[in-house]
Amino acid sequence: MVETLAKKDFTSDQEVRWCPGCGDYAILSAVQGFLPELGIEPHKTVFVSGIGCSGRFTYYMDTYGVHGIHGRAPAIATGIATADPELSVWVVTGDGDALSIGGNHLIHALRRNVNLKILLFNNQIYGLTKGQYSPTSEEGKVTKSSPFGSVDHPFNPIALALGAEATFVARTLDNDRPHLTEVLRQAAAHKGTAFVEIYQNCNVFNDGAFDLLREKPQGAHNQIRLVHGEPIVFDEGNRCVAAGENGRLVVATVADTPADRIITHDVNGRPSLAFALAHLSHRPTEPTAIGVFREFERPVYGEAMHEQLSHAIERSGKGDLEKLLHSGDTWTV
Repeated sequence: MVETLAKKDFTSDQEVRWCPGCGDYAILSAVQGFLPELGIEPHKTVFVSGIGCSGRFTYYMDTYGVHGIHGRAPAIATGIATADPELSVWVVTGDGDALSIGGNHLIHALRRNVNLKILLFNNQIYGLTKGQYSPTSEEGKVTKSSPFGSVDHPFNPIALALGAEATFVARTLDNDRPHLTEVLRQAAAHKGTAFVEIYQNCNVFNDGAFDLLREKPQGAHNQIRLVHGEPIVFDEGNRCVAAGENGRLVVATVADTPADRIITHDVNGRPSLAFALAHLSHRPTEPTAIGVFREFERPVYGEAMHEQLSHAIERSGKGDLEKLLHSGDTWTV
C-alpha cells in the first residue's frame, strides 16, 4: 500500500535558486503539487536534466535525479526507463539544451516512444549563460551573440515533435497553474513519450516574450485552448479556428463563420490537423494554440526490447542482459 503523498514528499531541502520572478518557480511548484496525485512514491520517480537554468530542477525534487551533461538528458533517461520500466521517468530541459546540442537525442527519444515525460522549458533565450540567442529565438533577435540581429530561422518545438512522430504533444504556460497541471496530468497518463512545451518567462534576458498569452487580460483574448472533441473557439467565444481556402486553418470571427467551417479538435485524428494548429501562429505574439495537439498509441520502446530478450532466452537460453552486464571484468563502487 502506498501511503498518502503530499507536496512536501517531493520537495527537497535544497534552497531554490533562480532569478527572482523566473517562470521556473511556478513550474516547480506545479510539478511538486501535482505528483502526489499519481500515487507513485518518490523513490520510484526519477528526474533527469541537462544544462541550463532548467538543469537545477533535479536538486529541488526529493526523488532520484540525474543532472546530466548538455543535451544528453533524453539519452540518460532512455537508459533508466528501459532498464526499469516500473520507474516514473521525467526529463526537464530547455530550448537551448534540447534543441541545440541535444537535438538528436530529443528526436530519437520521441521516435522510439520511450516511456518518458519530457518537459521543455521554452524561454527563447540562453538564460544560464547570460542572454545569447537560442534555437527558438525569433529572426532579428538582438542578443550578446547576435548584436546585429539573429539570422537563424527558429525551431517550432511542437512541429518538430510532431515530425518525429511523438505520441503525445502539448503546450502550456508557466503561470497558468490549472492549465499546466491538467496538461501534466494527461502527459503522466500517456503510455510512451509525452512531450510538453512550456512557455516560460525569463524576466532578466527575455522578459515579456509571452505577455500576449500570459498576462491578463490579454491571455483571455489570445489563448486558443485546444479541448478534444470541442469546437476550437476562443476570445470569449468571439473568434474561432476555421477551415479557409484550400483547407488551410485561419483565425476568423464566429459571427461571420458557418458552423460547419469551425474546426472541432481531435487529438486522435490525422496528423495534418495537429501540424496546421502548430503553424497557426508564427510566434507567440499572435493568437496561439495551447493544450494537447495530438495523442495516439504505438508500441513502447522498452516493452518491445524486453519482449525481444524474453523470446531470445526462451529459444536459446541466451540473451540474459543481467548476466551479460555482470560478466567479465567487473567491480563494485
